[in-house]
Amino acid sequence: MDKGKKAKSDFRYATGDVKVPWAAIGENVNADDVTEIVKFLIPNGKNQAAYDRQLTRVREEIEKLREKGGYATKLSLGNRVKELEEEVKEFLGVKYACFVTNATAGFGIGLKFSGLKPGDEMIAPAITFCSTISPALEMRAKVVLADIDPRTLNIDPEDVARKITSKTKVIMSVYIGGYPPDMDAIMKLARENDIAVVEDAAHAFGGSYKGKMSGTIGHFGSYSFHEVKNVNALGEGGIVVTNEPCGEDFPKARFVGFDIAHPIEKWLYDVVALKGKGGHYSAAGNHSSTEIQAAVLLNQMKRLKEIIAVRRENAEYLNKRFEGVEGIVPCPLDTDDIKSTYHLYLFQLDPDRLRGNIQDFKKGLGEKGVTQVPHFAPLYRFSYMKQLGYDTEAIRKTCPNAEEVFLHRFTHLPLYPLTQQQLEYMADSVIEVVKEMIK
Repeated sequence: MDKGKKAKSDFRYATGDVKVPWAAIGENVNADDVTEIVKFLIPNGKNQAAYDRQLTRVREEIEKLREKGGYATKLSLGNRVKELEEEVKEFLGVKYACFVTNATAGFGIGLKFSGLKPGDEMIAPAITFCSTISPALEMRAKVVLADIDPRTLNIDPEDVARKITSKTKVIMSVYIGGYPPDMDAIMKLARENDIAVVEDAAHAFGGSYKGKMSGTIGHFGSYSFHEVKNVNALGEGGIVVTNEPCGEDFPKARFVGFDIAHPIEKWLYDVVALKGKGGHYSAAGNHSSTEIQAAVLLNQMKRLKEIIAVRRENAEYLNKRFEGVEGIVPCPLDTDDIKSTYHLYLFQLDPDRLRGNIQDFKKGLGEKGVTQVPHFAPLYRFSYMKQLGYDTEAIRKTCPNAEEVFLHRFTHLPLYPLTQQQLEYMADSVIEVVKEMIK
């Protein structure tokens, strides 16, 4: 950066070498606070007395460590957040990355810089988590749901093409389970129609599509580090990325529009709106992230490659077990062009070859003690769309694939590091239930 140019940054308190500083932290985190965190992250097991004795020793050692060290001087938006953002930029090969509260906040930032405004239309897949469309609904844009590809469960570009109008300003592409959608087709439609693409890569951190990292192909991408994801930032967190020049203003988008590089007269900073595509301005939100979240995510990123490898091995094992079993449609695996993150095992049945469908299958699997979390219902089935004035029955009729896979074909199986015994039992149980359905 030019030494004569003042760095653009988030708001900072003065903590330098002065006689009366104003510290950023009002109350320091002491040994008791840290001990409570340890108790939460490592709860008691079976022996309360032994646990309490060890915890007392831990607390004493924390106090000794603090005496040798000191107190943290920043708990949010400090050097660890900066370090994380630099690591992510290098890992993904992008110009700009911003650590925010969650992926949903990242979607909202991408939509604002895309220029989405009330009355505009945004196309999104009918099957995805509700937060994919929540920011657009908050902005009072119209959400248009496109049908899905029944094999990958991702958005169908052909249906997107049918639903583009003169009001379409954004396409939201989603990586269900970490498996990439047909981004070539989506980007072609975007170029031909001057539409922005925001990638919901919540499941896809570390995956790739034709040599490009998942979430970096469109104009904006956002990842989730919620507690259930492959890596997490102490329960919540998201990162929004872009190669667009407006990415320089990500810190303003994250923290209420603060601009300390250009303060107003007789004050510390200015507060600015976010300028989106087409010259539309939006107010910024507050999505500040913490230092401890960044520290944990930085550490977990070190083992991301191994985490994905274990999940891939589990998916490959399940596919091998399901190979040739009548009625099972196994999860799509990696190809030369596609590298999934295997956040979920995308399991499907062929109900035409079975007596019953996915609803019967889920019931049978549950009876055998195997848990799956089938939380991706079509969005038009939830109350909020009807409450917001959408003709959900009309939408349903335009998304026959989404309706079919939800009712009859699709569920998830877990891929996190199960024991070999658990993995084998799950595979055995799936095969047994399906064979019972064939009878």
